[in-house]
Amino acid sequence: MTTLHIGTLVFDYQAIDIIGPCDLLNSATKRLMNVINYYTPVNQETVSKAPEIIFHHIGETLDPVTLLTSSVTVVPTVTVDNVPPLDILIVGGDSPAYPNLPPKLQELIRRHVASGKLLFTTCTGAALAAATGVLDGKNATVNNLEYEWIIREYPKVKWTKAKKWIIDGNIWTGSGAVAGMDMVAHWVKKNYGLEVLTQACLNLDFEPRDQDGLFTVLPERFDEQGNKVSTLIFP
Repeated sequence: MTTLHIGTLVFDYQAIDIIGPCDLLNSATKRLMNVINYYTPVNQETVSKAPEIIFHHIGETLDPVTLLTSSVTVVPTVTVDNVPPLDILIVGGDSPAYPNLPPKLQELIRRHVASGKLLFTTCTGAALAAATGVLDGKNATVNNLEYEWIIREYPKVKWTKAKKWIIDGNIWTGSGAVAGMDMVAHWVKKNYGLEVLTQACLNLDFEPRDQDGLFTVLPERFDEQGNKVSTLIFP
């Protein structure tokens, strides 16, 4: 199976917008499943279906960037000038009214989308993508708290808040920060199957929601008395 190269843009983003999806994707990999197998058995057929991923955290330079939302400092692994070809680019959000995405990183979004490769945006990351023009004429969503503002700011985009995430070709936009994790969970299930997604969720004790924000992704479970119990089954 080909190794996936996934990139994130390093600037002052909302921490969970990027860290959440990356943690979930990492939890779906062969490497992490083999780590978990050291502690408790992991179905080897599930492991065989899991992807291999290399993450690239892309900065304008290699200088550390502090995320003001959480006082976490992120050190880029590669510059925008040297990043290898990516299969997926993930764009998190900042304040959409006062964006701080450097021009070189904006141009990377344009090049990546033009290449036909997959773009994930989480929360107000959709506003950053809209500012580059790549969402013009596309169906998209954004953090619903900014919805009225963004439809005025970027009227060429077909904004909607009908679903937690929207897919239009190679562009996937998630509404709130955690909805971005739900969206990525859907992508994992679609591409690698429910077993891989379930194991990834076990690794994080996380239950994803569907496009309507409902907990219907993992099969429901009930005890002998008919009471609903956790969908995640731990050893």
